[in-house]
Formats: sequence, structure tokens, C-alpha cells
Amino acid sequence: MKLKVNSKYKKRDITVYVVLRFLVIITMITQLLRGNYENVFLCILTLVLFTIPSLIDKRLNITLPNALETIILLFIFSAEILGEVQNFYGIFKHWDTMLHTINGFLCAAIGFSLIDILNRSEKFHTKMTPISVAIVAFCFSMTVGVLWEFFEYGMDTFFNTDMQKDRIVQTVSSVTLNPEGKNKPAIVKNIDKTTIFYKEDGEEKEITIVDGYLDIGIKDTMKDLFVNFIGAIIFSILGWFYIKDRDEYKFAEKFMPKMRKSTTL
Repeated sequence: MKLKVNSKYKKRDITVYVVLRFLVIITMITQLLRGNYENVFLCILTLVLFTIPSLIDKRLNITLPNALETIILLFIFSAEILGEVQNFYGIFKHWDTMLHTINGFLCAAIGFSLIDILNRSEKFHTKMTPISVAIVAFCFSMTVGVLWEFFEYGMDTFFNTDMQKDRIVQTVSSVTLNPEGKNKPAIVKNIDKTTIFYKEDGEEKEITIVDGYLDIGIKDTMKDLFVNFIGAIIFSILGWFYIKDRDEYKFAEKFMPKMRKSTTL
């Protein structure tokens, strides 16, 4: 695939693209030599995702600000290559949290810009107030976040992955554990270990979880949605100020796609 340089690109953005693409290719070759074919697929997927900004620019006649395009490329690289292939999700405790917060911010920016484009168009007869645009952008971001959690749950359920990362907890509150079967949660505190018995090839085996009980992805999902909420709130407020005074809050424009008035470069 050849990289076509348009006048809208800055040298810095081209450098980021080339460097990230080179790192992905090196990682893919390394994983292929090691026989990690699942990681090879993730590398190929990353290279495909890298082309999305360019496709949006050419096919949809939408200009992505340089800052937004660079962040998107870094986000894809951080999520797929660093997060999945290099296991940054396991090495760095808050890596996933950081990415979901950024995702909430960026999706709100994209949703905000789409509504703002329609709001300023002469063909769009209904004009929305700044607070309405901000609310729609926030809802757009949260919807994307929820759909992603649905995807993670589906992958874990049907393909036995662990995208909803499990956590070790020391306290459990559950009506299922109520010895009398009543609709009143039994609270178990200070869990120091849990033993799981299972059968494999007809042989009974066990796994002991030290220092707690295994939470099956619930806390991870709720944490992801909460930080997505924070990111969406931050940009929605910033966007609201931007609509009220576009000259003073031009910072928001760095994250907002725009329709091109002319396709001539």
C-alpha cells in the first residue's frame, strides 16, 4: 500500500504514521517467527485500521484535524499492539482505563462535530441549541462505549476470550449465597482464597485463587463505562463552550472532523 501525501498532512503526522506502521510490521514478523498467529492477525488488523482516517478523508469528503488523526493512530497502536500483543493491559494496571477515557473523549468529539455540521448547514432546517448538541454528543459517545462492551461480552461468551478482564475481590454480596434462599444478599468478607474444582478429560483438577474471589468481568465493564462517561462529559462541556464562542475555544477544533468545502487540494 502506497502512502499518498496530500497538502493537508504535516510532516509530523506523516512521520507518526510511517513510524507506527514500521513498528507494527516488525512486531508482525516477530510474532510470525514465534508462531503466535493470533498476534499476527492483530497486527494485520492494526494495519487495516490505520487506513481508516485516509478512507474517511477520501470517500466521505471529511477532513480530520491533524491532532485528531495522530491521536487515532496512537490509540489504535496502543490498544492492539501495546495492549494486546505486548500485554500492556496486564503489565500496567490503568492502561485499559486510560484508553477507555480517551475513547469517550474522542467519540464525543466526533458526535459533536457531526451534529455541528448539520446544525450549520442551510439544508438542515431544525437548529439545535448548544446544550442540545452537547447532550447528543455525550449520548453518542456513551452509545459507542456500550456497544463496545456488548462486543467484549459476546467475544468472551462465544469465543472464550477474556476481553472483560476478571478481577480478584475480597468481598462478595450475593443473594445466591443466602443459605435460606431469601432475597437478601449474603455478605462474605475478607476472602483469603478460593478453590475451583473442574474436570478435564475425565480427570478432576483444581485451581486455587489466592487473596480473594474471582469477579467475572463485572467491575471491569462498569469501570470502562464510567471512565467513558468522564471522557464524554469533558468534551461535551468543552464543545458547549466552543459553540457559544468559537473564537475563544478554538482548542476544541483540533478534535472535530469537518466537511471540506472543496475537494481540490
